This record gives sequence, C-alpha cells and structure tokens, in this order.
Amino acid sequence: MSKLRVGIIGCGGIANGKHLPALAKVNEVEIVAFCDIVLERAEQAKEKYGSSESKVYENYADLLKDASIEAVHVCTPNDSHAEIAIAAMEADKHVLCEKPMAKTAADARRMLEVSKRTGKKLSIAYQNRFRADSRYLNEAAKAGELGEVYFAKAHAIRRRAVPTWGVFLDEEKQGGGPLIDIGTHALDLALWMMDNYKPKAVLGRAYHKLSQRENAANAWGPWDPKQFTVEDSAFAMITMENGASLVLESSWALNTLEIDEAKVTLCGTEAGADMKGGLRINGESNSRLYTKEIELSSGGVAFYEGESDDPAVLEQRNWVEHVLNDKELVVKPEQALVVSEILEAIYESSRTGKAVYFE
Repeated sequence: MSKLRVGIIGCGGIANGKHLPALAKVNEVEIVAFCDIVLERAEQAKEKYGSSESKVYENYADLLKDASIEAVHVCTPNDSHAEIAIAAMEADKHVLCEKPMAKTAADARRMLEVSKRTGKKLSIAYQNRFRADSRYLNEAAKAGELGEVYFAKAHAIRRRAVPTWGVFLDEEKQGGGPLIDIGTHALDLALWMMDNYKPKAVLGRAYHKLSQRENAANAWGPWDPKQFTVEDSAFAMITMENGASLVLESSWALNTLEIDEAKVTLCGTEAGADMKGGLRINGESNSRLYTKEIELSSGGVAFYEGESDDPAVLEQRNWVEHVLNDKELVVKPEQALVVSEILEAIYESSRTGKAVYFE
C-alpha cells in the first residue's frame, strides 16, 4: 500500500507539539517536506521526523510546486491559514489546517469554496473531538440519551495562562486572543454535541481588563502589556435557529477558580452532562434523580479498535484514512466555518455593543 506523501507548512509549536509526533505514529504517512520562514526550524523538524530524502523549504510556494506531495498541513499563524490552504488546494493538494479555520469568516468561506471547486479534501484540526470523553458524549447525544439539548455551556477558562511566545498576543496575526485560540475548541465541541450549526443571534463582549498589568502572575511568565493587543477574556450568549441557547466563556487571565478548558455542559429534555472532573451524566429515573460517572479508561466508543487513544493520533489517522480511503471525516469544513462565523460575530458584537443576527 502506497503511503500518503505529506508536507508540513509551519514547523513551530503546534507542528512539533501535535502534528509531527502524531503523524509519526501513522504508518500510512511519509513526511516528505518541511517548510518554515525560519529555515532552521524546518531543518530541525526534518532531522527528527523526516528522512534523508525529505526536502526543506523557506517559502511555502516552493513546496507546493512539488507534484509528488499529496497533502499539506497548515500549521502557521491564523492570518495565513486561508492564503496557504487555498494555494495548496489550487496546487492539487489536500489540506488539514490548524484551528481556527481562518482569521476571518470570509476567508473561511473562500477555503470551503475552493475545496468544493477543486475537489480537494479539507479539514480543520479540532482534536478535542477525539478525546475519549468527547467521543462518548457525542455518541450518547446522537443516540438520544440526552433528549433535545436546548441549553449548553462551552468552557475555555484559564485563571492565569497567557501564552507569551510567538504571535499569540498579536491581534493582526491572530485575529483575537483566548476566544479565537481556546474558545474555538469549546464552541466546536458544544455545536458538535448539539448537532446544531444554524446560529440565529449572538451577543458577546471581549474584555481587556488584566492585559495591561505590569509583572502579572502568569504560568509562562509575565506578559508585556505593550505587546498584548488581543482580549484577555470574552463571553457570549448564542441562540440557535431551533431555539437552543449556548453560553460561551473564554479567558487566558481571569480572577476565578472555576478552570475548565475545551469542556462542555449540556442540558437536555431527558438528561444532562458535564465534563467537570470527568464525564458525568445526570437525569431522572423512576421518580428519582441520578448522576452517573462514566468510566473512560476501559474501552468505550472508539474510532479505531486496538489503536492509540491519543486524540492527536486519532485526529491524524481519521484525516489520513479520509484522504486515502474516503473514510467519513470527523471534522467537516462546513462545521468549522460556522464556528468561525460565530467567533467573528462575538467580536463584532463586542465592538458595536449590539447583538449580531444571522440571515
């Protein structure tokens, strides 16, 4: 069986922390090209994850000229996701792009349009869908165990964990702070659990309350207030076309002890669920209330029986099998587009002080 020939564009933290080590565990993949604007990073990635025949590039356009490369992973700052992904699809490559889909909803729509026009496959790297608790809860929701999920909360709260490296604090490069960085994961999970991608209205607010403090306590050392051009926290109420309501909360820096990241709380007509300290399902049976704690360490729902349960590996395996064998994609680009549209609406609502309505 021939292997999928993959090129990596962007050899920074997310490539080395997730994509490359996960791809190394997928036998059907050969990483044949590495690209980064800092050539040394690409060379180091090749040394660790490539072969003697792997190529190194400083300009992604040069990588895309290699007709033997079948798929690329876009692991760059948000503002270049669309540009690179579109160029790759136009160059006959399938694309797995890091989250969020793009810096703007318009760019995300362009990516989807090009995917459909060229016939090239596209997915967005929302790896939290592949966690054991996420998979179990999604299957329970699809099976009707929760009934109609009409209220949910999407949690992405850090007390003091502002990423002070790279371009995370640069609004021009990223498009935003914790909302577009970690809030996007929680929002994606909530929409996936609710199977509801038709927003009606959004009312949100982004805050810059703690970002301008000097020598602030932080997990990764104090930030430079002059460099902190994105929000430090953002919150929103989202209503859906079917009448459901969703509260989204996100922060890198917030005075709170309620810390949850990439977690959801679901409230349905038959039961509810949350991911606080583990997966719990609550409801009523025989006129009595119950709470079930779900054991996830021994089996449960799995995409690949007997394979690694590492979400990053499962994400890469699903993508590779989608490209090679047309296996159903877990993260569909149409769904990721709605996430980007909601995120953008929250920022717009915060700027205008008014609700944003979807047509």
